Amino acid sequence: MSALSFPRKLMPNRRHVASSVASNGNSSHTANRSVPLSKRLLFPTTLASSFELPPLFLNPSISPEFNAELYDFIALALRAFVQPWWTKITRYDKEFLPIITGILTHVFRTLEDRLAKARQRGDLAELVFRNVPTVITQHYRDFRLAQSKLTSSYAAGGALSIPTLFHASQSHMAVKPGGEIDLDYVRFLVDHILKTCLPKEDWDPEAERLIVREIIVKIVVQDILGKITQPWFIEKMILQQLMNIPSTKPKVAVSHSNGFSMHTLLVFVLTMIQSISGVCLALVHAYRQLIVTIREVNQHSSIIETAPTYTLDPLLHNPPPPSLPVETDPLLISRTSSNRSASSLKPSISSSSLDSSSGDPSSSEEEYHDTDYPHDHATCSLLMLAEIFTTNTRFASNTILSTVGMATSQGVAGRWLDKFLPYLLTRTLSISLMQNITRTAKHTLFPNGYPAPPPIDPTAEEQAETRRRLVEFLDGDALAPLLLGPNPSDTISTALEPLESRECNVHLIMLLLDQIMGVLFPELFKGT
Repeated sequence: MSALSFPRKLMPNRRHVASSVASNGNSSHTANRSVPLSKRLLFPTTLASSFELPPLFLNPSISPEFNAELYDFIALALRAFVQPWWTKITRYDKEFLPIITGILTHVFRTLEDRLAKARQRGDLAELVFRNVPTVITQHYRDFRLAQSKLTSSYAAGGALSIPTLFHASQSHMAVKPGGEIDLDYVRFLVDHILKTCLPKEDWDPEAERLIVREIIVKIVVQDILGKITQPWFIEKMILQQLMNIPSTKPKVAVSHSNGFSMHTLLVFVLTMIQSISGVCLALVHAYRQLIVTIREVNQHSSIIETAPTYTLDPLLHNPPPPSLPVETDPLLISRTSSNRSASSLKPSISSSSLDSSSGDPSSSEEEYHDTDYPHDHATCSLLMLAEIFTTNTRFASNTILSTVGMATSQGVAGRWLDKFLPYLLTRTLSISLMQNITRTAKHTLFPNGYPAPPPIDPTAEEQAETRRRLVEFLDGDALAPLLLGPNPSDTISTALEPLESRECNVHLIMLLLDQIMGVLFPELFKGT
């Protein structure tokens, strides 16, 4: 008898089995792809369906959308720059990337805490409205002073260049005469940042600390500072910001050759009525918005003065940490509060150095707010504009800026601006802005989920075209001659000259870096 034979109905269909296996594999692959990359890569041991991404910041009012965008950026960066070489060392380890995420969470929360303290002291507003404009103003003055000495005996009969003369009047310990950055200075700053932001168990191992420090120094000096000090990069950034400003040029009215008629008169009357009603509605809306803004500004300043531990800004506010489960918090290290309190950094810019006035570190923040002195935030910005565009050489522009300066620095208007400008800064540094920056950086650096090829530096012709477009940007504007003179393009070209020397731009960037470090880490400048 032949081999046992099954009835055809009981025989399994091979095509059906193969298709069911393929469908099950595809469904599992699709379900895996539906889980965000941040959950699959940064939290591999958790159940993705019932797991919410833990907050990266202490502030509970930060939106989950911003938290998710930042997690996606971290996951893409770790997958592109860490996972390729780590899988060659150990293929099956999945704990390294979550450990890095916990360290980054610790860093973010430390910087958030320091940013909140800087805002409570008033250092953030001082940085934006006083220190940065003063540094830029001094940069322009020293460059033009070096430019005027180029053909004099100070330049040894023309043997010395503008960067050499500029370095003599604005020397910096981190910048060499040729415009090179001293790596030891940057290493010192990075060492202090790592010591402050890293957990103790990650700071103590010297090998780990040195590797991380050298990686950061290379990225900062070569990739970041080496790019933003280039004149073409600065001009390109300025042009892009100007191109984002909506155009306010009035529409040219189309003239009709028809003669006078009742229809034309009726259209003219109705158009005038519509225009007048639109102007009235705009005035009413502007008045209501002004009342709301004044009320919010007063509330904002009163909250800062009476409650130094709480602010309106959800990004800069540092409330008590929310209760988080240990298994869902990427930061598994207890945060140690710093007992160091430093005074506010108030640097005064000179032609040769930046001096920081040190105060009593034991003084409380309440005493700082009780000291009622005029901040005069608008004056430094106006002086910067006057120096950049040389308004003192033209009567109309000098009169306009002098009038605006007197109006904004005296009386009620000056005191109100000292409250309004920090409020405006708080509204500008919002969660939506940080979320847009993170999303833009993610799509720019990782357009398809992986790093994009490095951009090629523009050629000399492209750089010249960018400068030409920037110089001629305000040509044809009716109001430009009031501030920029009869030839606005010549004034803009003169204003760009102090930014067209890479060696001089290195001094500017390093001074601005010192100011930012003094705000976030004031203990660095204590006693200087």
